[in-house]
Amino acid sequence: MYTLNIANKNYSSWSLRPWVLMRARGIAFTEIVHRFTPGDTPDFRAQAPAGKVPWLVDGDTRVWDSMAIAEYLAERHPGVWPADAAARTWARCAAAEMHSGFPALRNDHGMNIGVRVAVTQRSPALLADIARVETLWSEGLARFGGPFLAGAEFTAVDAFYAPVVFRFQTFGVPVTGAAATYLQTMLAHPAMQEWQAAALAEDFRDLPHDEELPLIGTVTADLRVPAR
Repeated sequence: MYTLNIANKNYSSWSLRPWVLMRARGIAFTEIVHRFTPGDTPDFRAQAPAGKVPWLVDGDTRVWDSMAIAEYLAERHPGVWPADAAARTWARCAAAEMHSGFPALRNDHGMNIGVRVAVTQRSPALLADIARVETLWSEGLARFGGPFLAGAEFTAVDAFYAPVVFRFQTFGVPVTGAAATYLQTMLAHPAMQEWQAAALAEDFRDLPHDEELPLIGTVTADLRVPAR
């Protein structure tokens, strides 16, 4: 059985991607959660060459980076990418764009699942990233029929946008039309709800992530269990 090494579920967007993909696709695995705390920067190079989470263990094989994990799984499990060639090509392009782009969205709206923030202002760069996400979502849904981005089933492209779904929820990003429906479809998915429930149950905090919130807006709710 696979072992997936991940970080704090409230904050780790990179860890969410392979986790939710495997859970949604019914790929069995065990998880190891590494609880990062302020000042704690463990070096995992003995287990994952990049020294970062996530990484997947399959026997003697170590696979690091969320995109590489998705491709490794796709070689062994049908349905990780869409079967239809056109949908598969589009899905890979959209996932790769998210994997390498959207810097303003990453920096200004970091993943912090358990809070709700009323944003005071969004930069032009952030608004451009949000608009591009909405365009991609609407395009995929229109071309391949939904309810997921590349068709009827949850595939890797949905996993790569799963952190964005939580970011949009946290920061109240307004989306409309088909994109808004997709947002709710993702939030209702059992794998997404399982991850969110675990995130809210974490009783520790990554202070740098929390301390940046007042720079973005006003925290209107904190749904997490009290910190210890």
